[in-house]
Amino acid sequence: MGGTDLRERIAELVSEATAGEVAAADVLAGGSMVALGVDSLGLLRLVDAIELEYGVEVELNGPGRPLDTLDDLVALVGAARAGGAATGSAEVGGQLS
Repeated sequence: MGGTDLRERIAELVSEATAGEVAAADVLAGGSMVALGVDSLGLLRLVDAIELEYGVEVELNGPGRPLDTLDDLVALVGAARAGGAATGSAEVGGQLS
């Protein structure tokens, strides 16, 4: 799966995690997921989906780079896959409502 395919799939996962309230096209356009309307429940669903689909462990309060944009998610998954690692680490940037 190339970078573009990975971006599109993760954008779809964001949309699915929010029950369609946040469109994949909006996620692909960029910006903060919090600003787009991803709430705490949607974020938890998204983390579960990423962990299941890509085998990447996402730690919401762990050390690491912020996890608030599509690019952050793509970098996390891409780094874990490229390094052959089974886990990655990330923390959520921004205040969730």
